[in-house]
Amino acid sequence: MSTSIQPLSSIGPADPEKAREEELKKDPAKRDYLEGREQFKKGDHSMAAMSFHNALKAFEEKGDEQGVANASDRLGDVCLAKKDFAAALEHYRRAYAICEKEEDSFSTLSLNKKIAAIYREQGELDKAMEILFDMIEHYHLTRNPKGMVEVMAVIAQLYQEKGENKKAADTYRTVASIHKNFKHKRKAEEFAALADELEQA
Repeated sequence: MSTSIQPLSSIGPADPEKAREEELKKDPAKRDYLEGREQFKKGDHSMAAMSFHNALKAFEEKGDEQGVANASDRLGDVCLAKKDFAAALEHYRRAYAICEKEEDSFSTLSLNKKIAAIYREQGELDKAMEILFDMIEHYHLTRNPKGMVEVMAVIAQLYQEKGENKKAADTYRTVASIHKNFKHKRKAEEFAALADELEQA
């Protein structure tokens, strides 16, 4: 009878994260995608764009829609970092269409946030607001006050940028009252002060 005991680590992967990485390395599309993420993190946008583009092509060939959406989203991020807003919008919209079809509301909200930011950057404030109001509707239906106040604060800033201080102040007051309802005293006071400031301006 053998007296050698098999070490536990040899039975299965000791580090599930490492095992996942190994698995991904066997898949060129996912490997390119992961490499792109690392390059983007390091600020190497040109290399990241190439990796995400290769990943996108490979996902397309495999018919992997989720992969296509992820790679398109990341390509949008690269274009946004390079201030190429038109290309960023194109990539985000492609990802959005897939996520909407898959009824992935978490991803569509994330993409909406990015698309609204681009419109704001380009001075298309009405388009940005349209998207943000849709997001508020979603947060209202899903009873997500945190998401709601975050988006409302951005809407208030947009009103200010449009020179509509009265509407901005009203929006800040609404944010203050939501915080008050949740006993966030300091936050409620902060937003109420912003509203006062605008009304006195």
